Amino acid sequence: MSTSHVIIGDGIAGASAAETIREADPDASVTVLTDEGEALYNRILIKEFAKGKLPEAPISIHEPEWYDERDIDLQLNTHVTDIDPDAHEIHTHKGDTYEYDKLLVATGGTPAQLPVENSDADGIHHFWTFQDARGIREHADESDQGIIVGAGLLGIDLAAVCAAQEIDAKYLMRGNRWWRYALSEDGAEIIHEALEENGVEPVFESGVDHFEVDDDGHVTGAVDPDGNHYDGEWAGVAIGLNFNTEFLNGTGLELDDGVVVDEYMQTNIEDIYAAGDLTQFYDTILDSQAQNGAWGSAKEQGSVAGTNMVADAEEKEFRWVSSYSITHFDFPFLSFGHPTRGDDEAERKYSDSEWRRLAFEDGQLIGGVLIGDLSQQSAFKQLIREERQVAEKKELLLEKEVDLEEVKAQTPAPAE
Repeated sequence: MSTSHVIIGDGIAGASAAETIREADPDASVTVLTDEGEALYNRILIKEFAKGKLPEAPISIHEPEWYDERDIDLQLNTHVTDIDPDAHEIHTHKGDTYEYDKLLVATGGTPAQLPVENSDADGIHHFWTFQDARGIREHADESDQGIIVGAGLLGIDLAAVCAAQEIDAKYLMRGNRWWRYALSEDGAEIIHEALEENGVEPVFESGVDHFEVDDDGHVTGAVDPDGNHYDGEWAGVAIGLNFNTEFLNGTGLELDDGVVVDEYMQTNIEDIYAAGDLTQFYDTILDSQAQNGAWGSAKEQGSVAGTNMVADAEEKEFRWVSSYSITHFDFPFLSFGHPTRGDDEAERKYSDSEWRRLAFEDGQLIGGVLIGDLSQQSAFKQLIREERQVAEKKELLLEKEVDLEEVKAQTPAPAE
């Protein structure tokens, strides 16, 4: 009798798991349930589509035929309402029941809505799905003034949409700089100047007290906590994700701003795994729980989960140094590892468009941000993977060209 694998979610984590399972066990039953109306697409490229730089065609990764060819049962527009771990059953809004031997939860998240008046008005956009990108592109094409809220990696994608669509935009930030948890004022200044050059004005120590709307319920502007008014018939909000875990309530799964898993993507309940954005995974490099929603990380988590779900497979450990790049400006930008945490740091500005910041924790390099020159990223990722005590070698690490062999010679790798 074949093993039944059910995957909830068809993002890169779920699709990667499905492909891994099928390759490892040609006879297994593999079912993918997703509440979206289309198969896997490239979440990285939808920002370029929203900017008007790409047509729809290159965005899709898997057509329905891809699943048919691999004998993977893809169920679109299917919302899971609850899970019964004891019976190994999944129930959907259609009244269907799916039985499983192994289950993967890869449902990701839903953009959080600002808890202010009129935050659900027409013309206010959140950026996560391909359908979101279609709405953003269509509305941006006919708008002249915009408002952006959310000073992070998704918020700046919305700023780039405004720049590409020639929308005169105000970027409202609560702090004194963009991505204040990972960048100092020196590093953020490079981003601020690039935004202004592209017609997006950063507004610091600001935010939204409420949105204003016209008689038809369409957004016309925003008012900040100090009473300042900003006009805009287009608004983009990116203040984080609410993880899609409601259907897991009552299952006994350990939840903590997502689903808690170990280094094998196994939850606290036997036969249930989780992967992707919503996981609080055990990071073997940090020796602590961590969370990371980068595309490459989610893909690897799905592959690890799929490997470990196959009955006779050897357990595979998730060990990964993630990275996230931004290509909206004339200079490249890349973050790696965990740049927003740590107990020590080092940084250097090399030119008006070149800057580096490194984050350390307990003496180890754990992450960083590179602006302008990304050539040293491989060296830094290697040092993270090797868990070397390098915090005392900041000057070596801030050299424009890092001598990796010299750093290694002065910082022996930890004993096995």
